[in-house]
Amino acid sequence: MLEQFTSPLGDFFLAHIIWVYVFLGIIFAIGILQNLISALQLPAAYSEMRRHTQAEDSETTWQLLISEEVMPISILVPAYNEAETIVANLRSMLFLQFPNIEILVANDGSTDDTLNVLIEAFDLRPVARAHELTVPHAPVRGVYGSPAYPQLLVIDKENGGCKADAVNAALNFSRHPLYCVVDADSLLEPESLLRCVRPFMEEPEQMVAVGGTIRVLNGCTVKNGRITKIDLPKKFLPLVQTMEYIRAFLMARLAWSHWGMLSIVSGAFGIFRRDLSMKVGGWSSDTIGEDYDFIVKLHRYLSEQNIDYKMRYVPEPVCWTEAPESLKVLRTQRTRWQRGALEVAAKNKDMFFNPRYGRFGMVAMPNNLLVDVIGPIAEFIGYLAFPFLFFLGVLDQAFLLAFLAIFFIFGTFISVSTLILEELELARSPRARDLLKLGLVALIENFGYRQLNSWWRIVGWWQFLRKVEGWGEMPRLGTSEKKAG
Repeated sequence: MLEQFTSPLGDFFLAHIIWVYVFLGIIFAIGILQNLISALQLPAAYSEMRRHTQAEDSETTWQLLISEEVMPISILVPAYNEAETIVANLRSMLFLQFPNIEILVANDGSTDDTLNVLIEAFDLRPVARAHELTVPHAPVRGVYGSPAYPQLLVIDKENGGCKADAVNAALNFSRHPLYCVVDADSLLEPESLLRCVRPFMEEPEQMVAVGGTIRVLNGCTVKNGRITKIDLPKKFLPLVQTMEYIRAFLMARLAWSHWGMLSIVSGAFGIFRRDLSMKVGGWSSDTIGEDYDFIVKLHRYLSEQNIDYKMRYVPEPVCWTEAPESLKVLRTQRTRWQRGALEVAAKNKDMFFNPRYGRFGMVAMPNNLLVDVIGPIAEFIGYLAFPFLFFLGVLDQAFLLAFLAIFFIFGTFISVSTLILEELELARSPRARDLLKLGLVALIENFGYRQLNSWWRIVGWWQFLRKVEGWGEMPRLGTSEKKAG
């Protein structure tokens, strides 16, 4: 494997060649293990999708809509500086196909015109509303209702510094046994709640959380809070994020749902049991990864109480959300995600390889350790070390090509396989050229974009070590009434 060279650096690495190979072997093994897990996820995701799409054909959405067994849902909408999109998005929620809902907006001390546009659009007036004080949140400044929309309630509160604080405020005011958390910039498909609530009807005693698919809204045509035409983004950044979302939801989460070890239900669209949420103290404000933290908190509580439970990911309910279109905003989002994952890992380190928490503690949490904690560092080092040592002559071409195959070719294979899985079962891409376009993105993202994301995750690691707090600025594009790029 060694070649002849005279570089001083090369001489140094040659003198320590055993340790160099041990180090590279560890990096290589981590990459192989991550790819092996991805390979196992594909058949699991396919099996789960086939099982549930076939089962749902036996009962129509209309039968669910008129059923007296459908459990009522509270939709909780945390909002911070959402004046651009919130009115149209709330109008779409008010006309969702569901027999019994209430919508609670928690205005989390917005500094823009969010509260005023809501008051004007829905003719809001101050109201008195009995509520619990079970879970903590920042003080409430006022509560508003609408004579025209009795199912709508707006809670104006002081800024709590995080999304979890706004969710907790709305949770205290909610009245239904189930609640759905939806981001204020997101659009739900009309049938999404009906499809997502079905697992609770099938297994009311065991089901505790259900998540649906998040898709990128950019590129779609929206009118009056409804998507009138589905299309792919025209700009590269939201387009490559479309591929990321498909891969994350239709492979990873579907597979872990199949294995009964779901680690996260997206905070942009998930349904949960209110009673359990109150028992675990609501959503935690001490981590930026509040959705991940909340699911781990549920696993911990239910395992420690020896309660039999289930969580599910349902692929068909879709929530459409805006994706960042600038590198600056995307960087803020990804460093925050990494920081949140590390905070949750540190907070729950006693659950790793702990049989007390069953399969979740023995398998799912170690996987999260690999993917969220170790993986970013190993991948970034690999990107730097393997080419560097090749140019010094320490590694031969065959070893470098093996590394590239693991981190590039296999990644493309996983992405393309996920696209095929989606098209076979859901047929979400209306045109063949869209599939070809996404397939090309699955290839291109490995050359530059993936490395940039790896660097952002390292930045997130550094921010975690420095105890950086806060969400950072996430400006909205205002795509509610136009076609986004």
